[in-house]
Amino acid sequence: MSNQLSERIKRAEVIHKAGSILNSLESGALEQFQDVSLSEALVLGLLNQGVRKYVGIFGHGTTDVGEVLRVYEEEGLVEVYNVRNETEASHTAAQLRWQYGEYAAVFTSIGPGALHAFAGALVPKSNGLGVYYIFGDETTHNEGPNMQQIAGQEQDLFLRITSAMGGSYALNTPESVFTALKWGYNTVFNPSGEGPFFLLLPMNVQGKVMEKMNLMELPVPPRLPSAVPADMESCRDAVKLIEKYSRITVKSGGGARNIDTQILTRFLELSGAVYVHGPQVPGLIPSGHDRNMTVGGSKGSISGNYAMENCDLLIVIGARGVCQWDSSGTAWKKTREIININTRLEDALHYNRTLPLVGDAAEVLKQLNSILENQSRIENPDSELWLKECQTKRSEWDDFIDKRKSNPLLYDEKWERKILTQPGAIMCVVDFAVKKNAVKIFDAGDVQANGFQIVQDDFPGKTYNETGASYMGFAVSALLASGMADKPDYSIAYTGDGSFLMTPQILLDAVNFGVKGMIVLFDNRKMAAISNLQEAQYGRMFATDDNVEVDYIRLASSFKGVSAFDGGYSISELNLALESAYAHDGLSLVYVSVYSGPDEMGGLGVYGSWNVGNWCDGVQKEKHRIGL
Repeated sequence: MSNQLSERIKRAEVIHKAGSILNSLESGALEQFQDVSLSEALVLGLLNQGVRKYVGIFGHGTTDVGEVLRVYEEEGLVEVYNVRNETEASHTAAQLRWQYGEYAAVFTSIGPGALHAFAGALVPKSNGLGVYYIFGDETTHNEGPNMQQIAGQEQDLFLRITSAMGGSYALNTPESVFTALKWGYNTVFNPSGEGPFFLLLPMNVQGKVMEKMNLMELPVPPRLPSAVPADMESCRDAVKLIEKYSRITVKSGGGARNIDTQILTRFLELSGAVYVHGPQVPGLIPSGHDRNMTVGGSKGSISGNYAMENCDLLIVIGARGVCQWDSSGTAWKKTREIININTRLEDALHYNRTLPLVGDAAEVLKQLNSILENQSRIENPDSELWLKECQTKRSEWDDFIDKRKSNPLLYDEKWERKILTQPGAIMCVVDFAVKKNAVKIFDAGDVQANGFQIVQDDFPGKTYNETGASYMGFAVSALLASGMADKPDYSIAYTGDGSFLMTPQILLDAVNFGVKGMIVLFDNRKMAAISNLQEAQYGRMFATDDNVEVDYIRLASSFKGVSAFDGGYSISELNLALESAYAHDGLSLVYVSVYSGPDEMGGLGVYGSWNVGNWCDGVQKEKHRIGL
């Protein structure tokens, strides 16, 4: 055994016994100045930040990092999960942060593997999730092209690419690790908006040893404030606006996901506002609350879109104003003024005629509640009328949903028989998840759109809809987070046939890492979301259909440890399959063939606009007419 390896093992043993690097240094069990390689310094630095879980694929670009992780895992300081796809690794790390509040690092080799993970980083970038990425990079001596580097005689091409996605640092010397870790912490743990951070490690630098490295120089994370309040004067101005208007709508986005339900419901009562949520945050207030108009946006709902399109005052909480969230800006047809609560000024000033309240949403709402509670309250008949109008629309939407739930079968020409509609099947699986207290994770496409229109949670954190990047294959990959989490939930991934085939590696990795969860695969043998869009815009469907029969039950069953079940052609058969799948101690898959066709009972409708295809001119004209 080399001296460097034995010293590394000794360090890991001491740190594990002491509980942390700082404890081992303060107790004198570990000397402050040590000979440490860049790879080990990086692992030590991330350990200081609480990052103990690594997921990815090793390659020739990260063999030295892998050797360090081997030692530290054997000593019980880290956990390493070697998966079969780098995009899957990225999705897993994102879901681990999103669902379980744990931070992880994604590791890949140089080249294609890094670019797979980079593409997956769209999810944490779009949804405000802190994830570290460790990529191998080309050597610094420029002795000739390295295999899998980006071809061309230019420096730091990977750095240029990753910098476009988020924070990024190329560690071209071992001593740069200290600054890289500081910058990384500022991005991954940023209380005003987390994001991905990319650490690029040239292959010839990873093993370089820093003699007498000062372990105390590794950044120790400061205690960041959990909440940043807006100034009280701005909150008083906001209350004046609230008192000025009677038709008020609160619309929440993904940045509102950690707001306490009682704080939000109290604000709705005090302000007289109705509530509409974005697709990411059902359950912030109970679905049956008398002010909850459910989801709104380009798909939206009858009640949610009515509340958006007819309000005088809009109060935004934690949203970027993504095109489908606000119908490309055309949802606010009668809105005169806006209060926007956000942690970042650029998001808070997304619209014109806005009073920005820059700060943590929960703290801002507390301040607003405090002011409103001390005001002399006068009954506002117009506000009561607004609530009744919206409640009437909510009843219409509930009746609309119930009608489809009561009529879940339609004849499908491709299957030549009656089969379940996608809304009917999804409602059945949603009801089952609620009964079992399971977490719901929706994949992109038609399954996702139907899902966020259907879900009516009573608690936050029970549904995850990755609508930021709308990444096909996210949901099934995200199941792996349940195999990594300290306290895993039972989760159900809702996926279409197209999304499932993007990243089916979960069938192996779930068994390998002991995931207990379920995939429900809704198969209509087409890209239904795009097919429907093509039909609506151009009257024809093109290159979004197929006639290939796939035996998904046989495919899933070929992985020893996975149990697969046929969901059948009725709600009763589907429920039996779900019960059988839930009883399996591991990963299960339920296959459901679903209707796709022109019958309106096969879908949930569209209630807003969207800046896409041949609708763009009309949508943009409307946006300029509104002037927000």
